[in-house]
Amino acid sequence: MIVELPKEVKKIIKSLEDSAYEAYIVGGSLRDILMGKAPHDWDIATSAIPEQVMACFPTQRIITTGLKHGTVTIMQGGIGYEVTTFRIDSDYSDNRHPDEVSFTPSLKEDLSRRDFTINAMAYNPASGLIDLFNGLADLANRQINCVGVPERRFQEDSLRMMRALRFAAVLDFQIGESTAFAIHQHKSLLQNISAERINFELCGLLCGKNVENILRQYADVIAVFIPEIKIMWNFAQNNRYHYLDVWEHTIKAVAVVNADLILRLVMLFHDIAKPECYTEDEAGNGHFYGHPKVSSNMAKTIMKRLKFDNKTSKTVSELILHHDSEIAPKEKSLKKWLNKLDVDNLKQLLLIKEADAKAQHEKYRGEKLKKLAILRQSLAQILQEEQCFRLQNLTIDGNDLLQIGMPEGEQIGLILNKLLAMVLEGEIANDKGILLAKAKALYH
Repeated sequence: MIVELPKEVKKIIKSLEDSAYEAYIVGGSLRDILMGKAPHDWDIATSAIPEQVMACFPTQRIITTGLKHGTVTIMQGGIGYEVTTFRIDSDYSDNRHPDEVSFTPSLKEDLSRRDFTINAMAYNPASGLIDLFNGLADLANRQINCVGVPERRFQEDSLRMMRALRFAAVLDFQIGESTAFAIHQHKSLLQNISAERINFELCGLLCGKNVENILRQYADVIAVFIPEIKIMWNFAQNNRYHYLDVWEHTIKAVAVVNADLILRLVMLFHDIAKPECYTEDEAGNGHFYGHPKVSSNMAKTIMKRLKFDNKTSKTVSELILHHDSEIAPKEKSLKKWLNKLDVDNLKQLLLIKEADAKAQHEKYRGEKLKKLAILRQSLAQILQEEQCFRLQNLTIDGNDLLQIGMPEGEQIGLILNKLLAMVLEGEIANDKGILLAKAKALYH
């Protein structure tokens, strides 16, 4: 098998081989090439220890921040190429990091310590593809399998379980039987992993195209760090609009919305409080009064625990709060929503409502989707015509009010907001003369 490598990578490999060392591209960069994708970065493994690597590139700029793990980064053309010495990891007493790292001259030993077979291949132009663990077959079969014994791999580094889920979601692969069994058996070890690392893997998983199957098959794993989802499983909604239980509706909604992190987080959490808010009427119909607000607050709590940034948390919780709100397909209503949420968030809210509808009963879905199409047309018209829906759109500002004799201070802001409210209600036109006249009347 011949793999086309950039000239910079070939040059690094050749320089190491000219000094009698072995050198191969490995890991994700090789996996991506074999899948026909362009690698985001390049990882090179070598039998040379870091000092020997640096000696092979006396004129190159070299970054040594990964030196204790055997990694140096060789800069070529403004791009960094990581070169790491073959290594063996010792015990992992914290289920995350090896207690010690020792170097080895053996490529086989280096590949044997890696997580999954699809990441445990090596290649250089002289030797071709080195595939000791059937990684190429797993790529062809679209499977995630551990190198060696899965239980051992996950006891060494428990984050590998979440990495397996992320790879399966993003690559649209299935997880092999023995690897899947070990994940379910050892999922509690994820409690030893930092929230920041869980966060990263969860975000990647949620944006994957196979997210629906992974959330369904590994809900028990997700529940280790989001236990709030447990009550959603098999919770019947007993509502004509829903043919799925709360969890199945949720994962359907996650899968059909755009693969944008904000949108997928919203859909993951939008109904998380439904079981808590459930009531039944005399006819046995289920209702979930107040669930958007409770879900919004629960989402805030969960996202804080998982170390999401404040901006993401605020946006997600706000959209959840409004996901079930009625938006009339009228200009006045839409402009009020634009004033409340801004353009981007309102567009996201419409996408959220669309995903929610698509995960509901087919009998009632069409009417909701038709209404959303009308809302989008009205919104596009408002934006195209640059209609007024916020202070910046008013034809007057604070300076205009100062020029007609109003004193500086908070009263100017109050009057501008009153004028905006009147424009939004359609009581007055967004005309400079009319607004100034009204401002004078309000002030006096």
